Amino acid sequence: MHTSPRTAPTPPTPSSTSSVYTFVEDLRAEGVDPVLDRVLGTYGCDTLTVAAAYHRARDVTPHGPARVTLRHDGVHFPPPADLFDGIRLAPPVQPGAEDDPLRDLRLRTAERGAALHGWTVFLHNTTLGLAHPDVTQENCFGDRAAPADLCPAHPDVRAYAVALARAVARQGVDAVVAESLHFGTFGHGYHHERSFVPLGPVEEFLLGLCFCPYCTRQAETAGVDSAAARAEATRTVARLLDGAGPEPGPLGPGELADRAGESVAAYARARRDTVTSLAATVADAVTAEGSRLVFLDLTGAVKGYADGRPAGALAADEAWRIGVDPAAVGAVVPGYGVLAYARDPARIAADTAAYRAVLPDGCGLRTVLRPGAPDTASAEALAEKTAAATGPGGTDAVDFYHYGLVPFPVLDRIPAALKARG
Repeated sequence: MHTSPRTAPTPPTPSSTSSVYTFVEDLRAEGVDPVLDRVLGTYGCDTLTVAAAYHRARDVTPHGPARVTLRHDGVHFPPPADLFDGIRLAPPVQPGAEDDPLRDLRLRTAERGAALHGWTVFLHNTTLGLAHPDVTQENCFGDRAAPADLCPAHPDVRAYAVALARAVARQGVDAVVAESLHFGTFGHGYHHERSFVPLGPVEEFLLGLCFCPYCTRQAETAGVDSAAARAEATRTVARLLDGAGPEPGPLGPGELADRAGESVAAYARARRDTVTSLAATVADAVTAEGSRLVFLDLTGAVKGYADGRPAGALAADEAWRIGVDPAAVGAVVPGYGVLAYARDPARIAADTAAYRAVLPDGCGLRTVLRPGAPDTASAEALAEKTAAATGPGGTDAVDFYHYGLVPFPVLDRIPAALKARG
């Protein structure tokens, strides 16, 4: 695999400096116009980011007709037959997709002069993983124990990602926001996950490495001894499972080599080419359909999701854990999104600036903030964090997550935050 140069020009898109993430279910329950009135009017955003393809979840939905909502894997539109004919994987279809809600939403946002982004979950799909376990990530022991994580090196998965990206772009969205277009982590591969073994950061990372035939072949092509890497990963994790304590200290490329061997560190580095080449291929496919790709880097969520207190290295320096090289990916996509899940404005400023420093000038940067718990306690706090993200050397756009998951008083913090932009 290699990173192919982009040959198609990036199409023009409406100016987009702020958005709110939403679900189709939010729009269906509350009405498209009332939601747009709030997001584009009351809150002052110029874009709506809607989940065009999502994954299984159970959500507390404070202002929905159902106060707890179940979500399913799949797309919220009829999949174009020409895109999925002849390929092995096809997306499940969400309830109500036959009504084609994205087409109607595109018309409504266009009437208001607003942009519409299609938020798309690519390789996190339990339904597909359970039906086709051979396309999921395989750990060092040979277990296919992460059905939600489709392997980005598998050719069937790559074909699916391209078809799905083109399908979402055809809905008329101004941008396809690509979530999970990279490797999954051990800590988020299924539901009801348990471990009474105290996994350290090294062991948890190693359990999330994929050693499927396509990943090992890619590593061998890059000059890595994949058999040695697998043996060292197995030995390190097995030592813990046999009763030893976890490897001490933080996890970084240097520490990984010291504790699990240089072959493992080299294997982890080789994964970045897999993700970069996939991002390039998907971005070109989206461009060919008249839209543009925003690659969403979830490292900030991996670090700060639970409590908004990310520690240690900045997110840009730890994106390698999910196989992402921000500079390389930024060179092949027109847009890059980061999740700044942190309470501390200084941390948000540092994380955002670190990404901006490595992304090429032609790659736009979007920073996603949570306006409420566990990151943000007040309107003043959200305004401070927005100012930190958008200051000198910071982000081009700020987005807020998520309309249907937080109470209206929390969403009401957004207007003051947007006024505080640097």
